Amino acid sequence: MGIDLKFIPFRKVSILIARGVFGFRSRKTNYRPLIEDVSAVLNRTQSKNRRLYAASILEAFGKYVLNPFKIESICFSKFRTLVEFWKNGIPIPKTIFVPCDSHDTALRGVQIHNEVTIADLMQRDLGSGNIVVKPDAGTHGKEVRLACDRESLVKLLDETETSIINPVGFVAQEFVEKWFYDLRIIVAKERGTPPCCYATALARAGFKDFRTNTYLGNMVFGVKLPEEIQNEAVRAGTAVGNEAEAWVLALDAMPNVGDDRFQDDNHLKSEFDKLGPSFEKVKEVKRDYRGKNKDFEAWNRRLEGAYGAYKETEAYSLIAKIIEESIRRGKERILFHEANSCPEFWEQTRLIAGINLAVPLLKCAKSVGG
Repeated sequence: MGIDLKFIPFRKVSILIARGVFGFRSRKTNYRPLIEDVSAVLNRTQSKNRRLYAASILEAFGKYVLNPFKIESICFSKFRTLVEFWKNGIPIPKTIFVPCDSHDTALRGVQIHNEVTIADLMQRDLGSGNIVVKPDAGTHGKEVRLACDRESLVKLLDETETSIINPVGFVAQEFVEKWFYDLRIIVAKERGTPPCCYATALARAGFKDFRTNTYLGNMVFGVKLPEEIQNEAVRAGTAVGNEAEAWVLALDAMPNVGDDRFQDDNHLKSEFDKLGPSFEKVKEVKRDYRGKNKDFEAWNRRLEGAYGAYKETEAYSLIAKIIEESIRRGKERILFHEANSCPEFWEQTRLIAGINLAVPLLKCAKSVGG
């Protein structure tokens, strides 16, 4: 695209602030002149915590950061994201936030147990059936757990400790009957233009777990979105974008399918079994880190070939069509539950959904950076 890109590390560096000056250095390189020279920064830091720091620091240095700190702050927390959706009338699962940890230490080291009280608060509004408990800042489905009854809920709460992905309290949601898939939808906005939603979404699908995240072994499909869902996704992205001039987001959503399961699960499972060997070829290439580091272009061609063979199977086409039909039938029951400020931008998104996210990222950066 003819855009001059420079790399700025944000891990093994020191950032100095003093009266009227700032410094940004690794052990060998002074990055201050580079930072002074750029006008827009793509924040691709993988850690949610480092993304927050990078956005706030580089904005303080006078740079437009994609995505801006305010968006990063919202996306950092599942509940803050849901609050923005709720404020703007975006449909969400029924959600409870309890800002209390399961254990407190009082004076003289006395342990106070709060798990029964927390369970009472959750079950009062979510009922005594299935409840999904999530870490507020979690990612990749880590520590998202399902409590099926009172006993398992109290045990789950008792076993939970505060951590970097769960800084305080608990987020709990009603268990949504999403069937065997959920959706990742890409929305973007450039300066001076209205936001847009890509017509193709990633469907993460499978029966390995109630969590359909591909990091947990499920598969991924490219599916077409009805216009109604695209419009709702634009509204959801705008709620999180919060009047920022440019942004790129990945929204997680799912239709509340309920009993509208027009295909037998055993039949679907047999199709997933047929698809398994070709998806395993994809994972084999992805696990070849030595080949990736030695000759990335050759490795990438192998990956493209493996994904291409996976998409050409009859089982892939059949499952994708079933998902698209289910989405069409459930378009009025779509629920949004998360926003991601640093979506995966070259592998599944590009090779399955056909969206090269590097393009909207660079276009958005160019629109604010000149």
